[in-house]
Amino acid sequence: MTRHRLPPIRGQDGDKVEHRRVLVYPLPMLPKDDLLKSVENRDCLARLLDQAEQALKTWEIVVTDFLSPPERVEAERVFQRLTDVHILPWGGYPQAERQRLAIARSDLPLDTSHIPLALVNLAGNFMFDPATHPDFLGALLSTGLVRDKVGDIVVLGERGAQAIVMPDLAEFLTLHLTQVRSVPVKTQIIPWEELKVRPPQTKDLTTVEASLRLDAVASAGFGMSRSKMADLIAAGDVRVNWKTIIQPSHTLASGDLVAIRGKGRLSIGEVAVTKKERYRVNLTRYV
Repeated sequence: MTRHRLPPIRGQDGDKVEHRRVLVYPLPMLPKDDLLKSVENRDCLARLLDQAEQALKTWEIVVTDFLSPPERVEAERVFQRLTDVHILPWGGYPQAERQRLAIARSDLPLDTSHIPLALVNLAGNFMFDPATHPDFLGALLSTGLVRDKVGDIVVLGERGAQAIVMPDLAEFLTLHLTQVRSVPVKTQIIPWEELKVRPPQTKDLTTVEASLRLDAVASAGFGMSRSKMADLIAAGDVRVNWKTIIQPSHTLASGDLVAIRGKGRLSIGEVAVTKKERYRVNLTRYV
């Protein structure tokens, strides 16, 4: 806090009356250089910290663009080190991969209503020309959108897809997104009650391993041989906390999320050491 002494107030006859003091409270400054050390998504995190300082200065809630899972995970880890601001991620439904962050001073409450999103439906007959997630994403980006403005895309098979986007771009898409692959589509803004996301199916299991190596735990969780798992890891098909891992010996910990392209995800739960000094690991597989 800085104290500034102002000139005295004088009466009509010129006599001193009183001194005035103004208290100026300095704005919190974020230790950006320290926070950005050893981060992988440096440009993204630098932008987020700039937005955090904006939230501190204005006392307003600031909302980011859509973040990829690795960016969001790293952002959550960085913001956990801060006491003056907090964040809330949301992407339209609980298991959304791409999410926006609301950033605010710690004493301002946050909820999902602070994160504006729009849901658009891309309806067409894809029976004879099936379209995949990359096809729908490519069609969205071909209108001039950048990836940061697009959230999750839910593919509906022969009926088309649904996409979560920035609200200010939804009307634009209804006018300009008219085709995916060779199929004409009708793009409409729809209410959130029509979002067709299948609730995740889970299977809980427990394994006992000599170590917490990625190849050992993941092979048990996904029900495949350890050598097959090692091949998938070496091929770059396995991610831990959304980061590609190519070392079979990578050590897992409670709270980690293992994902294999085309085979689902595996959540690492409680880890306990047995009397024989082996690791009992609770796992949840999402299929």
